[in-house]
Amino acid sequence: MNQHLHTGQLATTTLDELNAAAGLLTRVDRKYLLPLTTAQAVVDALEGQARALAIDGQRRFAYASAYFDTPGLDAYLLAARKRRRRFKVRTRSYLDSGTCFLEVKTRGARGATVKQRMPYALDDADRLTAEGRAFVAGCLERAQVYSPGHAAALADSLVPVLATSYERTTLHLPQARARVTVDTGLTWTDLSADGAPVREASADGLVIVETKNPATPSPADRLLWAQGHRPAKISKFATGMALLHPELPSNKWHRVLGRELADAQDSQLGRLAFAA
Repeated sequence: MNQHLHTGQLATTTLDELNAAAGLLTRVDRKYLLPLTTAQAVVDALEGQARALAIDGQRRFAYASAYFDTPGLDAYLLAARKRRRRFKVRTRSYLDSGTCFLEVKTRGARGATVKQRMPYALDDADRLTAEGRAFVAGCLERAQVYSPGHAAALADSLVPVLATSYERTTLHLPQARARVTVDTGLTWTDLSADGAPVREASADGLVIVETKNPATPSPADRLLWAQGHRPAKISKFATGMALLHPELPSNKWHRVLGRELADAQDSQLGRLAFAA
């Protein structure tokens, strides 16, 4: 199935221009799980307002992430139980450029996402080094998620639990100081404690559109709302874990798991394909 988003109708922006204008490491995020055709219609409607990120003439970029959690799945369960002081730890690899970052996400004031990251060796993307664990502990401590001793112990216990891969298209809306990302070809891979692949799921035909705004909704949000689409409770990490581990509590993502993904499966827009 062709899952590519087309942005040839849009002007382009560079990575330096994008980061200078809309870095948005502290932001309000809204996510939508949509058919590719809907996402394409939104992109088409933003012509004249949006610019597509282009690097060396390329507008789509391959991403891979590895997510880390405790053996008791503290990060997942804190999210499932809607705890405010939750956290997420992952590496993000930009496969086209061969770069990688270790990232820690926490919640700031009024539910805003706060992301801290450090450069990381691509060869270490599926594991946490001693330096990486120290960075995670410091992030959790500064965000007041855990006390210093507890943060260090938690960081030391983290193991790889999930990997994702997808292609991302990034748009910049300069007047709104906003970004929009569209992720296509999303695949989740369950990982054992030693990082070996165990089980896989994909969401063919469905894409994740995410708006990243400083405060007010972006033009992309308003276009989607006008068409009856509302933000979905979807997290690549949490949704993937719930798909691959149905025994886990997942009420927070019930709509996505039981409606959007189920409807897509029925209509052959988003068949969930599991491979043992």
